[in-house]
Amino acid sequence: MPNPPDPVAPEGPGGAPGPGHARDDEPVHAPAAPYGRLVRIAYLVLLPALGAHRAVIASHTLAQRALAGRRGGTAGYGQSRVRLVRYCLAAPRRPWTTAGLPLVLGLRMAPRMGGADELAAARALSLLPPEARAVLALTAVDALPAPEAAEVLARAGVPDPLAAVRATSGPAALANAGRILRAAEFDPGQVRLHPTDLLRRRALTRTAAAVLAVCLLGAAALWGSGDGPAGPAAGPPGRTAPRAPDAAALRTAPFDRWERTARVDFTAWPARGGRRGDLGLLQRALDAWAGTADAPRPSTAADTGAQPPAGPPSLLFADRLDGVDVVLLHDGTRLARYTESGGGEDPPELHLARTDRADVTTAAAVALTRGARGTRYLLAPWIARTGARDLREPQAATRPIDTRAGVTEPVPAPAADGPCDTWPVLVLRSSTRIAERHGFLLTDLGGLTPVHLTHTPPPGAGVPAGRPREAVSPSALASWARSACTLRGLRDQGVRAVNDWVFARQDLPEGAGQAAWVCTRADTWQGRGEVAVRFQPPGSGPGTPGRVVARARDTAACTHVGRHVAAGTRWRSPGGNWFVLAAGSRATVRLDLGGGLDTSVAATTAAVAAAADTPVAVTARLADGTRTGPPR
Repeated sequence: MPNPPDPVAPEGPGGAPGPGHARDDEPVHAPAAPYGRLVRIAYLVLLPALGAHRAVIASHTLAQRALAGRRGGTAGYGQSRVRLVRYCLAAPRRPWTTAGLPLVLGLRMAPRMGGADELAAARALSLLPPEARAVLALTAVDALPAPEAAEVLARAGVPDPLAAVRATSGPAALANAGRILRAAEFDPGQVRLHPTDLLRRRALTRTAAAVLAVCLLGAAALWGSGDGPAGPAAGPPGRTAPRAPDAAALRTAPFDRWERTARVDFTAWPARGGRRGDLGLLQRALDAWAGTADAPRPSTAADTGAQPPAGPPSLLFADRLDGVDVVLLHDGTRLARYTESGGGEDPPELHLARTDRADVTTAAAVALTRGARGTRYLLAPWIARTGARDLREPQAATRPIDTRAGVTEPVPAPAADGPCDTWPVLVLRSSTRIAERHGFLLTDLGGLTPVHLTHTPPPGAGVPAGRPREAVSPSALASWARSACTLRGLRDQGVRAVNDWVFARQDLPEGAGQAAWVCTRADTWQGRGEVAVRFQPPGSGPGTPGRVVARARDTAACTHVGRHVAAGTRWRSPGGNWFVLAAGSRATVRLDLGGGLDTSVAATTAAVAAAADTPVAVTARLADGTRTGPPR
């Protein structure tokens, strides 16, 4: 359904109206009107309430009605726009107003599939009131400043248009609404067609015929009975059950999309699995996500919303594994894994997890099933080699992992409790189309996506300061061998990645060897970070992470933003003498020790003899005079 030509309103850069757009009072005729802009405005306002298919049809219906005017005559563009906004805002209260031409039977319509930004924007739109969606539509499509958009709403009868304007400033996903909402994913004039569920349509037809027959028989009986006693009054109508997207409308990406896009994440995954054509299974998964009757209640990872998808999600996988049917869906910001046993022994389950900042590593694998033999993963199409190793054994070799159609054999998982004797991790290597010699580690912490492990080497290790590196070098493996068991405390916390940063090394007094100061940072999908600073004395092997000397939550510490850190602790030498030890990160030029010591040392590390109960207070000074200290 292509847009009609728009000679009256030529578009400027980015799809905004150019300087020749029609005046509010200029009469325009429907064939030559800026029809495409009106239907797009209507679609953005109607989309969350009606779903993509009904919103496409209703946007054309209301745009045509707005252009025609009350008596079928002509109207200026501004008048048509006000009338359109009024119609759209009234549509949820008056659903019959969206009925009319065009009429589409047997097909479902939706604009083409969008990327993560567009799907996140659709989700954010669904959480806004319709008046706020109207403001966004007017500012994005017609490039109206917010005050002018508020004026249009006021003319359309909105009692508090300024409140609608204020509501648009909240969602982060709509920060670039002017660009995102002008994309083809929100254009009801360019749509994809899908057949409806033919089996369901046939069943509904039979059901409708049966209901019609019963109604005719009842009417005949009532006609013949004369004025009999009235039956019980009808009760208030029940709340309408949520409607799930049709399985036939699920989106799928081409198998080679990951090779042709700079966005290498879940939006580039193709649909895989032997049951991806099983519409019955797929529909049950969609029903569960939509929360329809008898659907299982979803379990959610930390900071993950349970609301239904804003539109048809993408299908990533559907197959039977280890006696369980598994469906994997993605809506641009979340993964949904639906599982059911074919024999009905166990109830179906739905698990949701955030993935809105996934990349080539954090979108590299998804846990499909977990069992006594381990975890089966579905790997990204850009993974070329797969292996496993024990993080507690840095000298051991990586063993290969067999995969079939992207699904791994069961991979041993770290124990959730008990002795921490081993810590299995996945070792993956990307295709050379992604990067040369790009290997990385992932570990299972109980979520749908395994956690990416990285390492930042200590200063003076022959590498410049910078961002975390992949934890595959000998020094990285040696560091993680000591810290591996600390990962157990991060299970089921919505963690996306963990970095082990050796920010200082210190030669200890009395020739006691060299210690390391390590900041371990866990970043969540929500964006928050948690850090733990540890002092690691020498002479300890794998499984000895050292003593925690500082902790902080919701902090930027130990990142490229908070790259300056300092910490201190008390330490007893092998000879029995007590010292206060302190260390700062690479840019430290002086350490100030308080707690009664009142000592300054012009270095990145310090060791001062002190009593066993001396308080530890450390401040680091940088070359520019900035002060920093332990993470907080």
